[in-house]
Amino acid sequence: MKHTIAVLVENKAGVLSRISGLFARRGFNIDSLAVGPTDDPHISRVTIVVNGDDYTAEQVTKQLNKLIDILKVRKLDDADAVRRELLLVKVKLSESQRGEIVDIAKIMNCEIVDISHTTLMLEHNDRPEKIDLLIELLSKYQILEIARTGTIALQQGADSV
Repeated sequence: MKHTIAVLVENKAGVLSRISGLFARRGFNIDSLAVGPTDDPHISRVTIVVNGDDYTAEQVTKQLNKLIDILKVRKLDDADAVRRELLLVKVKLSESQRGEIVDIAKIMNCEIVDISHTTLMLEHNDRPEKIDLLIELLSKYQILEIARTGTIALQQGADSV
């Protein structure tokens, strides 16, 4: 099971290294890691997706809380959080498949960001599950390249991390 953990950290050199070191020492695998600024230039938001049971997620949360420069840690419940990823995917294009791939792009609300005689590049921003579905739909064609961001997430409603 995948768990999304939101962490507010001081925007200082070495913080990300300490976080990744914690995961390495404890044997936890990071599925996704996204770091970005917040409205305060001295604070960054780190969104981590870890695969494991509830005990693993609890241990990760507890260990993160012990690190220096960590301001706040919160495990986000899937039902109460908005999660998004960005995908760029380049597909080999033949005349006979062009219409099928464009139809998939329209149905999935993708944007065509580049097209040539032999390739088509799509951009898609959605929930990780929808990104997985798009990749699955395009897998019957020849995918040449994929670039996928890590998951970013925010708590719904008035609560915040």
